[in-house]
Amino acid sequence: MNILKPQNFNIQKLENKNLIDINENEKIEFCNFENENCNDINLYETEFEHCEFKNISMQKASLEKMTFRDVVFEQCNFSNTEFTETSFIRCEFNNCKISGCNFVENRLYNVAFLETNATYVGLSMASIENVLFRDTGLKNSYFQEIKMKNIYFDNTDLTQSRFFKTSLENIDLSTSKIEGIAISIEDIKGAIVDQFQAIDLLYLIGVKVK
Repeated sequence: MNILKPQNFNIQKLENKNLIDINENEKIEFCNFENENCNDINLYETEFEHCEFKNISMQKASLEKMTFRDVVFEQCNFSNTEFTETSFIRCEFNNCKISGCNFVENRLYNVAFLETNATYVGLSMASIENVLFRDTGLKNSYFQEIKMKNIYFDNTDLTQSRFFKTSLENIDLSTSKIEGIAISIEDIKGAIVDQFQAIDLLYLIGVKVK
């Protein structure tokens, strides 16, 4: 597992700023955003580099064509926010809440989700590479037509998650919960599971365990 962490945070001191003052098409570098409530905010083509978001509430927001590069999100709440055509590059979500978020046509490259509530998350037509989900709840999440490479599920709750045209070949699910997962034989082919999980997947071939 080789997930690159956010880079160059120690180059200079982070400047305190408020998200409410950010304009469209603005590039923000080396800034700290903390203890701010900006629910229902709309942001478009804004770029954040080497920034930290701490205890930010940005629920039911709309973020389109954004770029987050070398950004740490700590104890933030982005529930039910729409991320459209957005890029996350070398980012970390630590103890955050992204329940109900929609990541449509997003690019996630070297991103870690740690102890994060990601239930009911929608990932459609996204490109995901070098991404870690650790101690994270992905219950009832939806993965549709995703291009995936080097994805790691470590103690993740994938209960009742749905996968559509998204191959899990060579992906290790053995430490995760997969009860009620909805997936085709083609997409689960080649995935790594333990013996108990294999029993949960027998329904795919019409077998019932007595």
